[in-house]
Amino acid sequence: MTSLFGFAPWLVYWVLVGNVPFSTSVLCALAVAVVALVIDWRRGGSGHTLQIGATLTFTVLTVLTSVLGDDVRQRWLLPLSIAGLLLVALIGALTGRPFVREFVEPGLPPEITDSDLFARVATRITWVWVGVFAAMTVSALIPPVVSGQASIVDSDKPLSFVCYWVIPVLLLAGGAMVAKELPERMLVGLDDEERKTTFVAYSEAAIDELYFLARERAGREVRDGQEAYDIKLGSMGIPLTGDESRKSWPMTYKVRAAH
Repeated sequence: MTSLFGFAPWLVYWVLVGNVPFSTSVLCALAVAVVALVIDWRRGGSGHTLQIGATLTFTVLTVLTSVLGDDVRQRWLLPLSIAGLLLVALIGALTGRPFVREFVEPGLPPEITDSDLFARVATRITWVWVGVFAAMTVSALIPPVVSGQASIVDSDKPLSFVCYWVIPVLLLAGGAMVAKELPERMLVGLDDEERKTTFVAYSEAAIDELYFLARERAGREVRDGQEAYDIKLGSMGIPLTGDESRKSWPMTYKVRAAH
């Protein structure tokens, strides 16, 4: 549901555009984008990639809607809105802020969100969406490129309604089906994933004391019904700033079901 919240401005626009005046559809989408951004800010967030991108996208489309003629708007505004979504998702993926991670991460325990497996799956699913949006953009660009008379309201020209609407909607549905598997995919193999953490010990601590503290640390991080195993210490502890009598020790461990 959180990802649907992120797509809300685009969904509103795609439902309305062609059915109501262009200015009405784009202003409604912009209003939804702004409200979503404000809600995130009021909750203490800095704004998700999709929310910021939606606000920028529909601000630009609002300007274009006011300056372009009706025939141009009927040909180009729908593909431009999809291209905006593609650009937002692509920038997020390339800058290390995949939107899938931003929407899935809240509410999950740290042992999942801090794992390499979570990062890989979130990034992979984001790139799946990038591919979906790219295919949707290409499909929606075909009618205006091929025909100067193309329009999003054409219902008697297969080139228009198939490429503007049918293919993009089916691609979007396919992407949603893949994303539906994300929570299950994140948990598959998680118990075999090596986890990293640190603990603090006095500099004079013996090796058996260090392993005891490492087991205690791992035991506090695992969930009920799980146990830590294959605990390994890092090669060197790092003295704490302002307190050289203690060190921060890196460690790794794996998790399995408790016997």
